[in-house]
Amino acid sequence: MNLDTERIDDAVLALLLLGLHDGDRAWKSFDWDAMGRLHEKGLISDPVGKAKSVAFTEEGLHKAQALLQSLFAKPD
Repeated sequence: MNLDTERIDDAVLALLLLGLHDGDRAWKSFDWDAMGRLHEKGLISDPVGKAKSVAFTEEGLHKAQALLQSLFAKPD
C-alpha cells in the first residue's frame, strides 16, 4: 500500500496534542518513523532517548492545534 506520509504526519502531530502535559510536552507513543519525520521538520524535539515524552516547538504546537481542529473537531 502506498501511504501519504505527509497526511500521516499531520494526524500524528494533531493526536500528540491529546497527550499534552507540562505546557509543551507530549507522550511519545506513536510510530517511530512518523516521530522522526516530525523532528526533522522541526515540530518536536528529538524522540530518541530515555524520556517518555517529547517537547513541541512553538511552530509544532501551533500547527498541532490547528490540525486537531481541522481534522477532528465536530461542526458547531
